[in-house]
Amino acid sequence: MRLIAQRYLLAYQEPIPVEQLVSHICDLQHGYTMYGGRRPFGVSMLFMGWDKHYGYQLYQNDPSGNFLGWKAACIGSNSSAASSILESDYNAECSVEDAVKLCIKVLYKTMTMSKLTSDKVEVGILQRKDDKTYVRIIPQSEVDLLIKEAEATYPKGSDSFAKGSEKT
Repeated sequence: MRLIAQRYLLAYQEPIPVEQLVSHICDLQHGYTMYGGRRPFGVSMLFMGWDKHYGYQLYQNDPSGNFLGWKAACIGSNSSAASSILESDYNAECSVEDAVKLCIKVLYKTMTMSKLTSDKVEVGILQRKDDKTYVRIIPQSEVDLLIKEAEATYPKGSDSFAKGSEKT
């Protein structure tokens, strides 16, 4: 990825658009599927980024090399339940804080582990400041507080949340 991005920067004197970088990665995956009959990467991935053409972007790919753009997405076990919650509760005009709370809410209600804790998840926020894009990782102490808030607001076993009747 870095080499592709650096070649683009050298040729055009601007950072590579996010969708174009994702497309290059997916072309590589697709090539292995088409010509080798294998899928050595064997994973789905979520890509987030920012460029001057489309602003903030989120893409999901699959092992075959297909990719789609989303406003909100999740992959893995129980992703259909998580997607349902995102579909009902996502608001394009929400603040960063509300978006993080929604993420914790989705994880809390859909992860199959015994208890959601901050050492099992990492929350990152893609931000722009002073014309630079960076990822800020939320400290574990803040994640712990968000998890406690989710536990108090959405007790396990309450199906009202799963049906998407409550909004954040």
